[in-house]
Amino acid sequence: MAKSLGIFASSDRHLDKIIELCKAAQKKDVEVTIFFTHFGVLLTQNPRFPELQGLAKMSLCNVGFESHNLQRPVPGIEDKDYATQARHGDLIEECDRYVVF
Repeated sequence: MAKSLGIFASSDRHLDKIIELCKAAQKKDVEVTIFFTHFGVLLTQNPRFPELQGLAKMSLCNVGFESHNLQRPVPGIEDKDYATQARHGDLIEECDRYVVF
């Protein structure tokens, strides 16, 4: 069974740490899933955000995204990944480990 890590990003800071954590997890064959919410959706506008593509499965809170007047598309976020907080609940249930930024 594969190891898995969930990352809950509710802050618009720490993208560099999230990227480095995802890279380290990949080297250890740990599957990473990230859910962006609240101010965390603003990370999608950071020029470094595309570095996460291929490092993690990503989704975000569509309500938070729209409340910040952000526009689609976002690199690495498919239409089905603009989700509700239920996706966050799934993340907690499915991952072996869970960290919050």
